[in-house]
Amino acid sequence: MVRAVMNVNQIINMIVRLVLRRAINSGINAGVDMATRRNRQTQDPEAGREQQAQGRETARRAKQAMRMGRRIGRL
Repeated sequence: MVRAVMNVNQIINMIVRLVLRRAINSGINAGVDMATRRNRQTQDPEAGREQQAQGRETARRAKQAMRMGRRIGRL
């Protein structure tokens, strides 16, 4: 009986960790997207497509680095 209670506790902890991880990740991604969007609005509209492409690439790399960091943190 005691063993079953420990298993339920572990399952609850696992579910809570999964939900928190998803919530935190979505918040981080939303913050990065908002920051990159704000930078685009403050720039000159005629800055050029090359600069916009470079900004998107930088945002993509930042998201990828965050994902890698989270994966390393799970180990």
